[in-house]
Amino acid sequence: QETGNVEVRFMQLDLASLRSVRAFASAFLRQEPHLHLLINNAGVSAGGTTEDGFSLSFQVNHLGHFLLTQLLLGRLQSCAPSRVVIVASSAHCAGRLHPDTLGRPPPGLLSTFQDYCDSKLANVLHARELATRLQGTQVTCYAVHPGFVNTELFRHAPLWLKPFLLPLAWLFFRDAAEGAQTSLHCATQEGLECFSGRYFTDCHLQEPWPLARDDRLARALWEASERLVGLGGAGGSPSP
Repeated sequence: QETGNVEVRFMQLDLASLRSVRAFASAFLRQEPHLHLLINNAGVSAGGTTEDGFSLSFQVNHLGHFLLTQLLLGRLQSCAPSRVVIVASSAHCAGRLHPDTLGRPPPGLLSTFQDYCDSKLANVLHARELATRLQGTQVTCYAVHPGFVNTELFRHAPLWLKPFLLPLAWLFFRDAAEGAQTSLHCATQEGLECFSGRYFTDCHLQEPWPLARDDRLARALWEASERLVGLGGAGGSPSP
């Protein structure tokens, strides 16, 4: 109603449920013959466990998006040229990933924050490995840091912390429209194909943290993610 665009369609998707992701992808593929752009933008920073047994932040921010991308990949390829934009964060610099314990809440007092950082590192590595596997397909992908944006991302923060976070958000954080600019840049700017798999901030290329450039870790994350979401080795995985 606000945009006046009658082509906007709402379809329910709960990334905290792999069952919901599969149902959404199935419904989308039945109803929509074209897909040229996928922006994996949803994110949470919250404790808890999903119905699938994974930590909430890691499943919503990475595993749910990983499965969604894989299930829609065939349509993206058939509609190429097309793009995947994965919204990460500079918080990836504090991420630590261990493929053997992927999806479990990290130990320690800062477990929720660490889980968020881990998921953001996974986002950057996901884009890197996806680009490697999609070489020559005309499907490109990009990881982006949107900046610090005043949304409800930290609505689940402890009550004692909110009085500190809210003033900071209003004073220093970007609004949602400003925060969307880098995602839109990677979605629409011509000539970015040669930068597939790279990390962008403020609409410019930036080198991510060294761990986010580790190709062996990116491959291990991919293989572990496939196993955790039930895809198995060859089931739905694009080949290099």
